[in-house]
Amino acid sequence: MNHSLYNFLQTIDNLIWGPPLLLLLVGTGVYFTFRLGAIQLSKLPLALSYVFKKEEGVKGNGDVSSFAALCTALSATIGTGNIVGVATALKLGGPGALFWMWMAALFGMATKYAECLLAVKYREKDAKGNMLGGPMLYLEKGAGKKWLARLFAFFTIGVACFGIGTFPQVNAIVDASYIAFHIPHEITAIVLTILVAAVTIGGIKSIAGLASKVIPTMTVVYVTACVGILINNAGAIPSAISLIVESAFTGQAASGGFVGATIMMAIQAGVARGVFSNESGLGSAPMAAASAQTNSCVRQGLISMVGTFLDTIVICSMTGLALVLTGVWSMDIEGAKMTTEAFSLGLNEGFGPIIVAIGLMFFAFTTILGWNYYGERCVVYLFGERAVLVYKLVFVLLVLSGAFIKLDMIWLIADIVNGLMAVPNLIGLILLRHVVAEETRLYFAALKERVTGSEESTQVKA
Repeated sequence: MNHSLYNFLQTIDNLIWGPPLLLLLVGTGVYFTFRLGAIQLSKLPLALSYVFKKEEGVKGNGDVSSFAALCTALSATIGTGNIVGVATALKLGGPGALFWMWMAALFGMATKYAECLLAVKYREKDAKGNMLGGPMLYLEKGAGKKWLARLFAFFTIGVACFGIGTFPQVNAIVDASYIAFHIPHEITAIVLTILVAAVTIGGIKSIAGLASKVIPTMTVVYVTACVGILINNAGAIPSAISLIVESAFTGQAASGGFVGATIMMAIQAGVARGVFSNESGLGSAPMAAASAQTNSCVRQGLISMVGTFLDTIVICSMTGLALVLTGVWSMDIEGAKMTTEAFSLGLNEGFGPIIVAIGLMFFAFTTILGWNYYGERCVVYLFGERAVLVYKLVFVLLVLSGAFIKLDMIWLIADIVNGLMAVPNLIGLILLRHVVAEETRLYFAALKERVTGSEESTQVKA
């Protein structure tokens, strides 16, 4: 029975994550890239400056700072996908998969900008005075599709409780703590459950506060370790980049433990894992963006697209280059063991694996917190504030049980619900594409006027 159920779920997963959804995801990003004048490239310096610059006059208009909202979104995206997902992509599609991850991220930045812009534009306050926003709100209020909004919220709760939000992350944490520090699974599971309960009871401010400290710190530590591998293998970097680009368009012959990949395998693995890692188009990050203290939906859209840049262009690239430079991608190992081996070879046999283990533990923990918040927002939308406590209790119990569940079936269910969650959101983005374009046009026209007026005022004073 289990075997036939697994095969049935595998068939559904292949259908959902087949070319149509991948084309829809990437195609939406391509459309917004051209419609908005390659905003992810032309306005990236401005977006980066906004991340660290406080907006004036936003008190009361949001729950947390724009930076904290970005960190909350990053807490859900920077996780096992950056460490394990990249390894999986290269195992399936060869070094060329990394190139297609870059392409998915490049166009995904435009998608992330659009969905987070809409989240702030259509957000509203819930019964407790907290901001409620995301695809469910812009599907209902903007696109007038309440049934799609409810469908999105339902799938998101599924992902939070039974997918990315719990079991894979819990499993990564208990495994990493056992491998690196020999802590029994049961002890890790209990401590983790207590920590998750303590943080999530505090709500978005508690989650955002922790994410604002953990995410920047761990990102710097992990990227620094990757840079160490790059420095130790500096002479091989040009040939590694050449191999990545060539493999993207020619496929990769089998070598060592690697089975060989076609161009299509490289594209599919790279795009799918890229989307899993940065979640552009899935509709998750807009729920965090909606909590930001801001007066401008465009400004928050720009800040939010930085998340995709950091997640994939920076962190996933570092992991991918480490795997290619050390030659681990072609060895007969997979998943977290690949990344652990790369760090062991590239840095130090004792120090390298500990960095991977600690990175996995912290990134996976913040992913649990981020998805807990996303699930909560959807529970509030569907059932109201009265259901939040029940949701949090169920979520905490699922975290506890996650350490003892086999993952093959769970990853399949997570993949399926994740894909289903993306469909209503992408429909909403397409229906509201003109709203995104008009808001963008008005914002930059007003910004240009302010700059021109400021320059004229300076000239008059001179």
